[in-house]
Amino acid sequence: MLRQNLWANLRLLDACAGLTDEQLQATVTGTRGTIRDTLWHILAGEGRYVGILTGQVPAEAVTGAPPFPGFEALKASAEATGRAVIAFAQSLTEDRLLDTTLDGRRYQGPASLILIQAFNHGTEHRSQINTILTQLGVEPASLDGWTYAQATGKLAPS
Repeated sequence: MLRQNLWANLRLLDACAGLTDEQLQATVTGTRGTIRDTLWHILAGEGRYVGILTGQVPAEAVTGAPPFPGFEALKASAEATGRAVIAFAQSLTEDRLLDTTLDGRRYQGPASLILIQAFNHGTEHRSQINTILTQLGVEPASLDGWTYAQATGKLAPS
């Protein structure tokens, strides 16, 4: 799932890289905000998740509040944080607990919950961006599991 998450982030970034400034500033009711801000939000969130999981945010990760850093910086962030999340998941044991702060309160729970949140967060906001693209008349990026499986050779005609 986390490999698909990285693939989907990169594919969406590629799909949005050719948009005009006006299109990047578009939003529709029911989404988080503009395409530009939502892309940043997805990747900044992933950087925070890596920080929670490992205690260290990759140097390439976008952090803080926007301004928009550009597509090359977002792609570097997606690669670094996506690979860090995957590496963490590969070393995860079921009994691994994390202490973290959420909305000003301290929590302890399974580290796997952060991985669930990272995957779900990315999926939700990528879908919102695709909704905006559709409303703009732009073909949205195909980010589903079937497309991922075909693109990576994990699913082939028999």
